[in-house]
Amino acid sequence: MRIHFLGATRTTTGSMFLLEVKQRRVLLECGLFQGRRGESIERNCCFPFKPAELDAVVLSHAHIDHCGNLPNLCKQGFTGNIYCTAATRDLAAIMLADSAKIQKDDAEFVSRQRAKKGQPPVEPLYSVENAEQALRQFVTLSYDRPIPVIDGVTATFRDAGHILGSAQVILDVREGGRKFRYLFSGDIGRGNDEILHDPKPVENVDFLQIESTYGDRVHQEKALSKDELARLVRETVARGGKVIVPAFSVGRTQQIVYVLNQLFENGTLARVPVFVDSPLSTNATEVYRLHAECFNDKIAAFLRDVANPFGMENLTYIREAAHSRKLNDLEGPAIIISASGMAEAGRIRHHLKTHIGHANNLILFIGFCAEHTLGAQIRAGRSPVNIFGEPHAVRAKVAAIDAFSGHADKLELRRYVRSLTGKIQKAFVVHGEEPQALAFARTLEEMLPGAAVRAPVYRETAEI
Repeated sequence: MRIHFLGATRTTTGSMFLLEVKQRRVLLECGLFQGRRGESIERNCCFPFKPAELDAVVLSHAHIDHCGNLPNLCKQGFTGNIYCTAATRDLAAIMLADSAKIQKDDAEFVSRQRAKKGQPPVEPLYSVENAEQALRQFVTLSYDRPIPVIDGVTATFRDAGHILGSAQVILDVREGGRKFRYLFSGDIGRGNDEILHDPKPVENVDFLQIESTYGDRVHQEKALSKDELARLVRETVARGGKVIVPAFSVGRTQQIVYVLNQLFENGTLARVPVFVDSPLSTNATEVYRLHAECFNDKIAAFLRDVANPFGMENLTYIREAAHSRKLNDLEGPAIIISASGMAEAGRIRHHLKTHIGHANNLILFIGFCAEHTLGAQIRAGRSPVNIFGEPHAVRAKVAAIDAFSGHADKLELRRYVRSLTGKIQKAFVVHGEEPQALAFARTLEEMLPGAAVRAPVYRETAEI
């Protein structure tokens, strides 16, 4: 068995890993690469293999950096099954349609810029029709239900606690008279989540492929982070400003809405208008309500016995662009939550353009921002920043609360690895910027004496 590391290698975007077993091919993940425009276009448009020669795809969860290039894969000839959980499929249905619209809008914008220079237009990476085709190839199964994906390889999903429907991928392989277990962690949740179950341990692991987004960092305590959130909101409201929250449509939006709900309910915060300005976030929240089987006992009981945990009287979900534009004229304090979390696409860029130049406002990040993204530039204190190709001075206050991240930190990743059983022979550290990946690789070398530990580089190949 060989594994080719074709994305999320010493970076956190474009997850894609090709497994070759008995002359058959399985792709783990097919994510969009996000970063510098030129590199993103090159990495996303062209696969380093022939899509038509793939036998199956296995998907851990529905974030765009893990599933966002599936329509392009199918467009270029892949016709096999795409295996995932039911919640992942439902989220991917709205995520991929939204991504197709972004591809179309982005291509139109670039084409207008090129037309001014007398250059020909560009085509979108894929269309809504391509996204719909990909969805017809999805095959869903529940956690802990093994399914053969190719001859000699059985896949089982185990709850990862990262977002709704997220899974660790267990691959039980029979090859050449031997059998072994290869575990792909997917993205691992922190545990003790406001909404989801804790990550579930996996037994009898022989080979491990693990994420390292926060491989050398420790998050703030969750209880302290809620106090910090309340303080930042109160201070901004007292200034008469607005809190602008770039948030991933799936996972972080639902989490921050639920936490704000609790802060309003217990009187920690006075009620101010809250807007979730994202059609995708709105649709994703509806999907969350359909999959209570993924909820932990506390929020399931709240949903059953009290109220909708993602709704409150001062909260407005916005789908229409016309209603979104009206927020530009909104007077007085408010909280505006909008996608994307890295500020690379979607309506959040419009809100940043409108509000980033005013000192009374607060730009509050609650999730990870990959290197070179607009969000990362703002978090790093850069000013001015380019929004829609024009420079904007950053006068608003900027803060980040990483405790709301859906990714386990260094200590939580260590706890996860300790929960695994089996004699791990090799470990591959992926999905982390280079310093984080290398640091966690050193951590694993200490934790797994005798195991060969590697943080692969792009297009590296390893034998199992």
